[in-house]
Amino acid sequence: MAAEEDDFERPLRELEKKIEELSGVPGGDDRADEIERLERRLQTLREEVYARLTPWQRALVARHPKRPYTLDYVGLLFSDFVEIHGDRKYDPAIVAGFATYKGAPIAVIGHQKGRDTREKVRRNFGMPRPEGYRKAVRLMDLAERFQRPLFTFVDTPGAYPGKGAEERGQAEAIAVSLRTMARLSVPIVVTVTGEGGSGGALAIAVGDRVLMLEHAVYSVISPEGCAAILWSDQSKAKEAARAMRITAPDLKELDIIDAIVPEPAGGAQADHAKQATILGEHLMACLEELRTVAPAERVEARYQKFRRMGVFGQAKFF
Repeated sequence: MAAEEDDFERPLRELEKKIEELSGVPGGDDRADEIERLERRLQTLREEVYARLTPWQRALVARHPKRPYTLDYVGLLFSDFVEIHGDRKYDPAIVAGFATYKGAPIAVIGHQKGRDTREKVRRNFGMPRPEGYRKAVRLMDLAERFQRPLFTFVDTPGAYPGKGAEERGQAEAIAVSLRTMARLSVPIVVTVTGEGGSGGALAIAVGDRVLMLEHAVYSVISPEGCAAILWSDQSKAKEAARAMRITAPDLKELDIIDAIVPEPAGGAQADHAKQATILGEHLMACLEELRTVAPAERVEARYQKFRRMGVFGQAKFF
């Protein structure tokens, strides 16, 4: 059962393989009709599978190596992107720079995981070190100085927990990033695109509007980490994922996020361009709304928004 839950995409891969095999074999109209029938079946099956994902399965989708990352969204949504690198010890796990969106200048910050092995190692698997957060803060300060709205894209397992990172002030770097975002007068729109892991995610997620992709997850700790702490057993990650309420619908209900951004059938990884188009509509709507609010009111509303988080209830056990 556990294996089936972890490999819920297997029926989809089997159908894709059949379509690929048929596409390479000559067969005239009959073959074309069969391929078309299988493609319709594949689309229907994708919708069925992704409509009933468990919290744990959503966590697996959020980690899918083919999901679009920050630089993918930058290429699809923005133009004239100019990346900054902080000091000479810049951290590639965080991407930061200026760009143009719908003809207007904006600032962009986001996590970048990398796809192949070499890139993953270079990007430290999307886990920033202190230098990455300090680079992000530098961009935030520049965005404030030049009054550029800020878009951030969150997708990290968490801040890098290594000894060197702690020695160089990981906690302080995250704290300064949180404080800086809380004080910015420019509009800030945050999007959790994949994994929103702990303080490493929150460090660039203090925004006026917090969006979350349909199959993304956002939590104070990974399901595996929670299971290891509570039950000393990482195999209970599925139970932890359910109990932690890490999915977009859960977090919308708890008022942690403001809106859920739909994903194409099969998830964002199935169609980067379509996902960027859907997200772009939400980003523009948020930006237009925020531009009508006075800067001081935006800052105060942002402060109150995060002060209200943390509602809890008491459960009775008999």
